[in-house]
Parts: sequence; C-alpha cells; structure tokens
Amino acid sequence: MLSWLAAETQTIETLDSPRKRFEPAHPSYYSGKPGNQLQRLLTARRDFLSIWRQSDHKEVVNAVTLLGRQIIAVNSPEAIKYVVATRHENFERKTPQMRRALEYLLGDGLFISDGETWKQRRPLVADIVHKHRVPAFGDIMKNTSLELVERWNRLGDGASVNALYEMAGLTAEIISRSVFGNDLGEERAGMVTDGFTSYQSLIDSINIGYFLGFDDGLPLFKTPTLRRSVKRIHRIIDQVIEDHLAGRGDDNSMVELLVRRQQRNPELKLDVVALRNEAATIFMAGHETTAATLTWAWYLLSKAPWIEEAVHAEIEEVCGGNVPTVADVPKLKWCTAVIEETLRLYPPVPILARQAKQADRIGNLEVKPASLVMIVPWVLHRTPSLFPDPHLFKPERFIEKRPVPYSYIPFASGPRICPGLQFGLTEAILCLAVLAQRFRLRVPEGHKVEPVSRLTLRPRGGLPVTLHRR
Repeated sequence: MLSWLAAETQTIETLDSPRKRFEPAHPSYYSGKPGNQLQRLLTARRDFLSIWRQSDHKEVVNAVTLLGRQIIAVNSPEAIKYVVATRHENFERKTPQMRRALEYLLGDGLFISDGETWKQRRPLVADIVHKHRVPAFGDIMKNTSLELVERWNRLGDGASVNALYEMAGLTAEIISRSVFGNDLGEERAGMVTDGFTSYQSLIDSINIGYFLGFDDGLPLFKTPTLRRSVKRIHRIIDQVIEDHLAGRGDDNSMVELLVRRQQRNPELKLDVVALRNEAATIFMAGHETTAATLTWAWYLLSKAPWIEEAVHAEIEEVCGGNVPTVADVPKLKWCTAVIEETLRLYPPVPILARQAKQADRIGNLEVKPASLVMIVPWVLHRTPSLFPDPHLFKPERFIEKRPVPYSYIPFASGPRICPGLQFGLTEAILCLAVLAQRFRLRVPEGHKVEPVSRLTLRPRGGLPVTLHRR
C-alpha cells in the first residue's frame, strides 16, 4: 500500500529568525519486505517514485538481481561522474524501456539515439540551441508570455485554470515559434498537450520483455488509443515542418538552420523523416520539461508566500514597471533560485537510466553486460548529505552556494547533458518573471498534489489554480 507525505507546513522557529518551512508533496519511503524484489517491481509499474527506501538516499552504489537481470542504482556523485563522463561510451545507451517507449513517438531522435547517429547529430542540435543563440529567442519567450497574460486578464480575477495545461500551451507555442518560426495557435498547442498526456498514460513504466531475457526489451504494443495519440502529435509537427519547407516559416528558426546544415553537409543524411524526428525531439523535450517545471514552481510559490514575496520584490527592483526581458535574467537571482530548487525537488525526468554495453566496474561493484544502471535525480536531489533538509522548499540554498558537481543533474550530465539546457532554463526563469509580475497563482485549499512519474514528472491530473491579478 502506498502512503503519501503531503506536509504543507509553514512554521516560525523564533521571533528574531522567522524561518518558514514548506515540505512539498512527496511519497513516503518504501517499506516493503527487503527481499521481495518482485513486489518492488510491481510497485514501480504503478508509481516509480514510491520504490525508494530511506537507505537509498545515501551516497552509495547498490545492486539487486531481478529475474536474472542486474540493476544498479548509482547515487554517489563520484560514481555518477564515472558513468556519465569517464565511461560515457559504455553507458551512453538508454534503457530498453525508454527506447521502446519513445521510439514510436520520436523515431531515432537525439534523445534516444546512440552510437554513430548520436555522434553525428549531437553537435548539430547542440549548435542550434547553443547558449549563445538563446538571446535571439528572448523576445519570443517574452511576447508569448505577454499573450498569456492578456488571455488571463480576459478570464477575470479569481478564474480557475489548470496550470499544467496553461504552461504546456505556453511552452509549446514558444518552441513552435523558435524551432519552426510558425505560430502554433491555442487549438494545435492543446492537441499536442492532450496527445502527449494520453501517450504518457498509456506507457508502461517497465518493459517486462527485458526481464524475460530480451536485451532490447519488447516493442511497444500499439493499441488503437496509442496510435491515435501519436498521430495527433505527428500531424501537428508534420504540418508545421511542411509549412516551413514551403517557405511559410522564419528564416532564423532552428529548423531552417538544420536545413541549411544538411545542404552544406549531405553526409548528415537529414532527410524529411530524420528532420521530423529531430524537430519532434526538440519540440517534445523542450516544451514538456519546461511546462512541468513551471507548473511545479507555481505550486511551490503558492504554498510558500514568503518566497513569492522575495520574487515579487526582486522583479520590482530589477525591472520596475517594465516587462522582464532576457537581458534581465542574470539579475533575477531569486527567480533563478526558485527554478533551480524546483528542478531539484521535481526534476522533469526523474530517472536517468542506462544500459551497460560491456562488463565494467562501478566503485566496488562488477557490472554485467546489458545490466541496467540507474541514476535517479529524484533520489539524488533528496540525499541529506548533499542537500540538507532535502524535502524542504528552500530556494536560498542556490543563492548561498552551488551544489557539489554531479550531485545536481536535472538536465543529466556529461556528454549527454541536455543540449537545450540554457534555452529551457532561460525560458523558465523569464516566463516565471513575466507572469509573476502580474499574477499570483493559488492552489485551492484541500487539493491533494501528487507527483506521478511516467516519461516525465507531473502532478497527477495537472494542477488546478486560481488566478489573482497583482
């Protein structure tokens, strides 16, 4: 039986030191029988966040064997560096579960590719979303956020919305305008959001075929509902790519850069299918992860008004009555810290799992070929020796000092670190600042917030909020 901690407590410890505390929703530690790994596997199929014991939240490397398969949990920064950097080539391959879950949607896109395909395309995609290009997209981020402000104003003070769907629509529009140079529109943005929500709900968290002896797992069972979800997403992405190739896109968009690069370097073999796969990967990864991060940030600020006050004061000090811009982002320390702490507590991809190509050794553990090597930011970021008061929302920890290398990896790390890191981080900070300058969002009293890990980490059912003009 799963139990949940949703302690939303705010306390003042002393009058002269008004330290307030907020412990956001998270599952309690796993308490099943130590030797029953099958029970743990079945629990993981229901809720991957609820299978971690308190003893897992230490700087350790542990291994278990399940149905003959070796599963290694790596939770030490030193060992994580070994896996993702030192021995990257042996551990670059995503797990059968992740590959099988996403190949139907993303093809051989960068997120799940490896080997020569990954080596060819990684520099290409990284160059397109490089941090030096981010300022060029700053106006898109700001103006799209302002359009959402206008729509919220029309809804009226106290209006109820689902923050997850609102943020997904916002980030989908930003990505569409940045990647394709096309307006997506509220209807099509909603179709992508609904399609991916449906897709996630239909994906099994465990590829049972892998544990039955298939090193690459078993292909996804494509039910009619799953096919409809994928077609809905592909239809939108294909349409905006076709519009772009027909000359109805922006000459400075990311897709245009891909097309030009292919023209200069035919050996890249970026045909229409490959172009769609990479565009779909950038689109889905870019909009989904930032949408989830912003949604969690609104939940946290709603329940920690003293942090919200600091954010509002900072925006006033830095921007005055002006709309925040991408040039203001480096000065928005509290906004940045809120996003970074949100990513610590609720990493969009809470499990970074790899499959060993060859035998290896991590710390004192011998690794067998085809074993699963699991790095779990959800656990790593809540390890007390790395982050004191790990379950508390304390953005100031990111203002006071930087985390230990390889202890904080919401965008992964090493050669496979997310190439869109700076784009997504800047987008989240800027969107938060623009919206927080004009609105407070409040989660209704009594609403139970429950994190759910499928392909990404979302609040179950989204996040209902009421909008309040400032």
